[in-house]
Amino acid sequence: MPIPDFSTTPLSDLISLAGRRAVVTGAAKGIGAGIARRLAEAGASVLVGDIDETGAASVAEGLNAAFGGRHSHCRLDVADTSTLAAAADWVVSNWGGLEIWVNNAGIFPSTGPAMDVTDDFIDRMLTVNVRGSFAAAREAARRMDAGGVIVNLVSTTGFHAAPGISAYVTSKHAVVGLTKSLALEFASRNIRVVGVAPTVVDTPGVRDQMEPLAAAGLDIEKTMAGNLLGRAGVPDDIARVVLFAASDLAAFVTGSTIPADAGSLAGR
Repeated sequence: MPIPDFSTTPLSDLISLAGRRAVVTGAAKGIGAGIARRLAEAGASVLVGDIDETGAASVAEGLNAAFGGRHSHCRLDVADTSTLAAAADWVVSNWGGLEIWVNNAGIFPSTGPAMDVTDDFIDRMLTVNVRGSFAAAREAARRMDAGGVIVNLVSTTGFHAAPGISAYVTSKHAVVGLTKSLALEFASRNIRVVGVAPTVVDTPGVRDQMEPLAAAGLDIEKTMAGNLLGRAGVPDDIARVVLFAASDLAAFVTGSTIPADAGSLAGR
């Protein structure tokens, strides 16, 4: 079915997610928590999923306190497909449908020289970042009977390469391709699939990854602010782009990956 022409729809209606049901993976902290907050603020009911169930519960509690509505949490491990299916089923059973799924959960990049990367590490990276996104999108699409939106968090390294993070780069290039392929397959079901590619964002996970480099003399603050806009990204910088992708503001966008990169790709 062709998408509606929203030319005469008020802007406030286009950004509103009122009545929509959403799942955000990896949402106990950082970018995922920021995404959950913006979706809830726009009116969606949000299921906060994370392998850290205590953290997910805290985020959901905060959403209910800030925005009212109905927000909940679950333990969700994207490497375990059964938890993805269970989360999607819970939303449909308890809230009556599913329109938005955000694949945010992922493993961070530090891997070291390619010749030192183990098979186990490669398997884990691809399981979480690629198979997890694929399986989650599949389970979500199976339950989006009235159409919907799947947003995949990629990375600017989905468009270029860098030494020392070969497994991560491989996984994120794969998610760019996955986004395109699923958009082609799911269009007939009125499901859009959109990627969002952040640059370095100041989160607890990123700081943990950079700590060994900081101990060796790296200026973390300068590194994170080393972009055209001159400051480190924060989770909400990415959450606002995801909100756009999930809303009817982006109704004419599918199969594309939107950089949220502070210009880091401009010279590549």
